[in-house]
Amino acid sequence: MRTIVTGGVWRRFLAVFLMVLGVLAWSGLPAATASEPVVLTLLEETAAGEGAQVTFTASQLEALGLRRIETETPWSNGPVVFEGPLLRDVLARAGMQGATLKAVALNDYQVMIPVSDAADFDVILAIRADGKAIGVRERGPVRVIYPWSEQEALQAELYYARAIWQLRSISVLAGSPP
Repeated sequence: MRTIVTGGVWRRFLAVFLMVLGVLAWSGLPAATASEPVVLTLLEETAAGEGAQVTFTASQLEALGLRRIETETPWSNGPVVFEGPLLRDVLARAGMQGATLKAVALNDYQVMIPVSDAADFDVILAIRADGKAIGVRERGPVRVIYPWSEQEALQAELYYARAIWQLRSISVLAGSPP
């Protein structure tokens, strides 16, 4: 016995097939646009212990507005164009205030930065160098960059030492710098 499939059955089959295909395609989108990794964590440390914690992805840092600094560094051959948000804008977005920043790198290297540097100079948290995202192999994904070429007074070991790379976290401390 032979079964004859009518046009109505084919239409229903095609409609169900396209609906299932659409659901599968839609459910695949979150995997393709998986949440971006956190590249920077800000911690507020008070006398009573740890306070607030705010995390940032590269996109969230970029959304704060990118400042462009073309400068020479002791670690580069010639000028490099760095881009990133101003450190003071990141602190403001996190809603954190203090006197000192403890910056910690991926390898746990630490440096203390007075908050006054963020107010007095256009210090950026660079996430791009020469137009490209800074990878870990290029000392990224976040680097503290001072406008050395713009201000001769910053061309000193004191400020070069504060230019931590592979920045992982910043703790905002209430006390004054050591």
